Amino acid sequence: MNHCRVIGFDADDTLWHNETIFAAVQERYRALLARYHDAETVNRTLFATEMRNLELYGYGVKGFTLSSIETAIDLTRGEISADEIRTILQLGQEMLAHPVELLDGVAEVLTALSAAHEFVLITKGDLSHQQSKLAKSGLASHFRAVEVVAEKDEAAYAAILLRHRIAPGEFFMVGNSLKSDILPVLALGAAAVHVPYHVTWSHEHVESLPDAPGRFFQLQSIRELPTLLRDHAQL
Repeated sequence: MNHCRVIGFDADDTLWHNETIFAAVQERYRALLARYHDAETVNRTLFATEMRNLELYGYGVKGFTLSSIETAIDLTRGEISADEIRTILQLGQEMLAHPVELLDGVAEVLTALSAAHEFVLITKGDLSHQQSKLAKSGLASHFRAVEVVAEKDEAAYAAILLRHRIAPGEFFMVGNSLKSDILPVLALGAAAVHVPYHVTWSHEHVESLPDAPGRFFQLQSIRELPTLLRDHAQL
């Protein structure tokens, strides 16, 4: 049985809202291109461009903005105006400057668990933006370490655990993405807690829940985490 000494927390859509910001911007982006193409075509083409560019740009707002500009040029066959491109750039800038809004219960749960557990923040995306969001969140003092990685896969988690001398059997990962936060951690023999967010990016979609009794848990809210850890410790 896993004994939880260290808890890894995902950032976006686990500690603070993120995907809803992207969704709101994409709605405005579709409206900008509505005279050129229908919403489904814009969505499909933008997603394909993002996937093609992931290796170049990585995750985050800056890569999304560059892919949005490329998609707009392609969909309009170069007819998009400089003013419209400027609007897309402004959408990206607004996302980078957006206030950090914590999910319900996050601050209270981290405070409640900090006396008995060590925390590591593990997130992917643009380093400067993630560091900025953490600073704005008011949560930075809770974390003994912050890891911003290019991809959240089994190799990345293994390297983090090794670097911080954390045994898989004493590690719990908490996050909203089955693909990025749960499956790689379970593959290493650690435990994982899935707290779904109401919006999921298509790239993070997974068809079915993992089968890992005693190591995989699913909660409706992060507020349930202290009770889960307390009950697990008593087994």
